[in-house]
Amino acid sequence: MHSPDLTRQNIDKLADLFPTAVTERLDDEGNPVRAIDFDLLRQELADHVVEGPQERYQLDWPGKRAALFAANAPIAKTLRPVRGESVDFDTTKNLFIEGDNLDALKLLQESYLGKVNLIYIDPPYNTGNDFVYDDVFAESSADYLARSGQKAETGERLVANTEANGRFHSDWLSMLYPRLKLARGLLADDGVIITAIGDHEHANLRLLLDQVFGAQNFISDVVWQGGRKNDSRYVSNGADYMLIYAKNEVRLSELGVRWREPKVGLDAALAKAASIWSSRQNDDEASVQWKAWLKGKKAAGEITDSVARYDQLQPGTGRPMNTYGNITWPGGGGPAYDVLHPVTRKPVTVPKRGWVFQKDEMDRRIAAGQIWFGPDETAIPRGISFLDETSEQVAISVFEQDRKAASTDMRNLMGEIVFDNPKDRQVLARWFRLVTGGAKDAVVLDFFAGSGSTGHAIMDLNAVDGGHRRYILVQLDEAVDHPDYNSIADIARERLRRAGEQAKQAAGLLSADLDVGFRSLHVATTNMADTLATADDLVQAALYEAVDSLKPDRTGEDLLFQVLLDWGLDLTMAISVEQIGGQGLFVVEDGALVACFEDAVSPALVRGVAQRKPLRAVFRDSGFASDADRINAEQIFAEVSPSTDVKVI
Repeated sequence: MHSPDLTRQNIDKLADLFPTAVTERLDDEGNPVRAIDFDLLRQELADHVVEGPQERYQLDWPGKRAALFAANAPIAKTLRPVRGESVDFDTTKNLFIEGDNLDALKLLQESYLGKVNLIYIDPPYNTGNDFVYDDVFAESSADYLARSGQKAETGERLVANTEANGRFHSDWLSMLYPRLKLARGLLADDGVIITAIGDHEHANLRLLLDQVFGAQNFISDVVWQGGRKNDSRYVSNGADYMLIYAKNEVRLSELGVRWREPKVGLDAALAKAASIWSSRQNDDEASVQWKAWLKGKKAAGEITDSVARYDQLQPGTGRPMNTYGNITWPGGGGPAYDVLHPVTRKPVTVPKRGWVFQKDEMDRRIAAGQIWFGPDETAIPRGISFLDETSEQVAISVFEQDRKAASTDMRNLMGEIVFDNPKDRQVLARWFRLVTGGAKDAVVLDFFAGSGSTGHAIMDLNAVDGGHRRYILVQLDEAVDHPDYNSIADIARERLRRAGEQAKQAAGLLSADLDVGFRSLHVATTNMADTLATADDLVQAALYEAVDSLKPDRTGEDLLFQVLLDWGLDLTMAISVEQIGGQGLFVVEDGALVACFEDAVSPALVRGVAQRKPLRAVFRDSGFASDADRINAEQIFAEVSPSTDVKVI
């Protein structure tokens, strides 16, 4: 019922003529909208450099400062354990956290600061259908979503981040920026982050990662070709990307880190070469059979080029080899000396750049059969390498893996689940093994966990090599339309349970030492009750209610996990429940922490805890009958166990 927005039409027309002048700004209500950068427009229309604001190299967008504030703003929340959703709660070293990942990352800062070896995330691809988090700290996320109309009373989200809303890129960047900043703090100094992304935000994400992790820590932009789209108008854009950054690439270099992976099909190739050689009629026939076998297996995807390039069999031994090694000096200026051809006994052609070896090393390699010579002296010799000399290879930045396999894999495990594009656990396992190398106790974090593919891949890896890698998964309780599951988090937990059983079967004799469990935790409001009130508001009855600073619906285990977070302790530490005089204690990691949250704490109980000489002890404030009893407890510890750190909540 309104007349056309002529300003908007004019902006659209200018955008067609001068796309470089299009930007985003905040309107009067603080919402990002499409706009024109008039300084850039003036430059487009001028034949000289026009004056304007000082330029600098940066990625900028409306809401960036608010996003930075979001990363630093404190929250009054905690993690509540849910034993009923967990598997092997008392012994597992894995975590599954349900809730907003921004909150979860903040809560993990103390316990896991600098302890995560690898972060893998596959954030929303910003296709116009993905909900974008709106980070508001003045109220709960549920209250905000309901107030702003983004969530109906029944819980479903109502707003998508569509290109038409004028803030397509800004909202997405504002969502991801604070999460990446917090994630960086969790990485170990030699840690690595892998971020999966599609075409829409690929360019922006690389600039954002440059800003958060530093361009000097960029490692690779891996292209995953996942399929062909024959109905595409121009090009089949079936590729996704994995942007890989180190937290500190210099540190990786100092440690001598080199990423290598097993050569695909190596064992089968060596066995086939031996079989061909043993049954050969002559050497030429063996070479023909060998090349034909390699060609067929490479076409079928059963071996890679790292094996197929060894397309010759060494005369006399039958060892697969290649003769493609360049032994000339890179860039020129290498040593020049005569090398005699073994048949003609004439000097071979000396390369213009010189040899890469000094003469004594060249003579040694010739004697060892590691140098290839042509039919006569006119051919420049090349280096020989043998397939059985190395079992590993460096990964290349482009690979093919049909994404349909992941959907089939998910369907076989979970049945018909409405879940678009699950992550391929085999691809994840490959890159996890490659990046973590020999660290079989690595900690892997995925705070956009989705259906739980990362946890599934970690269990598979451990089942294969007997490793003890641990995972921390975080997933929002996003609703799904399914008769058996209420949210994506529910699907992920069930997948982890079923995948764990599969991994145990695959591990065989190693299954006894395989961790297929997880502690399920939920992001929740703090356990502490709101007791703030003015003196005039506190009548006598309210005074008694204000004595206990804890919420009445919280359990001792809830309080224990808040204490673990406050003290910065690992949330997977072993927990046992013991008794002293009929009163219960939580004993964490054989005395790293002893917690007592009983309603009545006697001096005998305090002395019993002190006699255990724990590193830390914590009591419930309301459990002491008076201030004198609490002071007496401090004196008992000072006398019996002075090194214990005592806290009261």
